[in-house]
Amino acid sequence: MPIVDVELVCASEAEFRAVSAAAMANAVGAALGCEPGRAWVRLRYLGSACYAENETSLSSAELPVFVTVLLARLPSGPQLSAQVGELTRAIAAVAARPADRVHIAYAPAAAGRQSFGGRVVPTES
Repeated sequence: MPIVDVELVCASEAEFRAVSAAAMANAVGAALGCEPGRAWVRLRYLGSACYAENETSLSSAELPVFVTVLLARLPSGPQLSAQVGELTRAIAAVAARPADRVHIAYAPAAAGRQSFGGRVVPTES
């Protein structure tokens, strides 16, 4: 069960509210090949006044999306590259941002250290 945090840098709260958490969860779930109810997405707002890039100013269209993905087991090599591509395209489409402004970080594998409902995710598949 992936947990995906999506943080949108937006010029206004109105712009942020225009992005549907349900649409984001559906897109992420499809990109990760999840059964219904198995992809959890937390959508967060970061005002553009709280974000900067050194020695430059950004237009609203250039504001980034930061994504953190927590999976039980991490893909590697070509599987990771393919997954990153799918997730990037899906999140960019829902957030109405260019794909090159979507930045994805993978958290360490959750197996053996994450629990759901009081049960730790097993380390073996």
